[in-house]
Amino acid sequence: MSAPRLLSLDFFRGATVMAMIIVNNPGSWDNVYAPLLHAEWNGCTPTDLIFPFFLFIVGVSIHFAYSSKKVEGLTRKNFLKISKRSAIIFLLGMMLAWYTIPLTRMFDLERLSILRIPGVLQRISVVFFFCSIIFLRTGWLSQVLFTAFLLVLYYILMTLVPVPGFGPANLEPGTNLAAWTDRLFLDGHLWSQSKTWDPEGVLSTLPAICTGMLGVLTGHLFHEIKNPAERVSWIFLFGVVLIISGLCSDIAFPLNKSLWTSSYVLYTGGLAMQVLAASHWVIDILQRQSWIKPFLYFGTNAIFAFVASGFVAKTLLRIKVSDGTGETESLWSYLYQNIYSSWLEPKVASLLFALTGVLLFGVILGWMYRRKIFIKV
Repeated sequence: MSAPRLLSLDFFRGATVMAMIIVNNPGSWDNVYAPLLHAEWNGCTPTDLIFPFFLFIVGVSIHFAYSSKKVEGLTRKNFLKISKRSAIIFLLGMMLAWYTIPLTRMFDLERLSILRIPGVLQRISVVFFFCSIIFLRTGWLSQVLFTAFLLVLYYILMTLVPVPGFGPANLEPGTNLAAWTDRLFLDGHLWSQSKTWDPEGVLSTLPAICTGMLGVLTGHLFHEIKNPAERVSWIFLFGVVLIISGLCSDIAFPLNKSLWTSSYVLYTGGLAMQVLAASHWVIDILQRQSWIKPFLYFGTNAIFAFVASGFVAKTLLRIKVSDGTGETESLWSYLYQNIYSSWLEPKVASLLFALTGVLLFGVILGWMYRRKIFIKV
């Protein structure tokens, strides 16, 4: 029998999606509060927690969604279902990348030949695929050993294996082994801001799978520990262990989102466990739920919220309007300049612009939630 749905998990997912929309859509990238920016390279800001939190939630969700299928295992039917969902998520990510192309070149084969292939949704799809397969094919101990092995292997690859064309192993942008691998497999299809490496690249997806597996393993704790207080205590304790392990390993393998380092996996996974434990205690056990509705709106339609917000943002950037001086600017810039920055301090205006987007989507998603419209992939 499948485990009951956790409101705390929907809350956690919703809060994460809301945060993702906020950090992705400031009014102006020139005016953003430091916590709402990614670390320039090594380090971890609050913004750097959002993506691993989402992958962790994907892992927990896999446990709850497929627990009832553990007995039958990875049947052909289950494999096809997992593959279909992974493919849809991947294609949604590619559609968002395609929508950045100017209208006159959207069907230009030359422009399509350099379309970015990696991305947030693409990585989510790959992590979902492999974590689902691993969950259905192995037991919890094998999953622990696999996750540990992959984290150690990634550390060895990144810190000991020489980089072809650059020499000794290093962790610098563009010259590390992950960047070399990105160019080897995806040259011409990488992040436009770097062109030589991708933050959602090939090799760094291996430890990202480990982030998802930490979520899967956390799901096991929900299943095995029946006493609520004991369950929360153990999840919180394991979170502390992971955080300390991540901070200690940061000495040899620095916290780095772009490289998705093993220390980053442990640190962010530990924090995710603590957030989920606290949410579970307050929402599911103490039943204090009157305040969580807005988060449930986003949490129960998470992929739709992320994709739709991306399309809206890109549409506002594509539409050109007159700025009153004979020149044109994007509708995004026009709205920001005339409604927000014309009377607010720049960083406040930029943040309020992003929050307005969350509010507007909250209205739409709230309407969908009340009518039980849940778009699944």
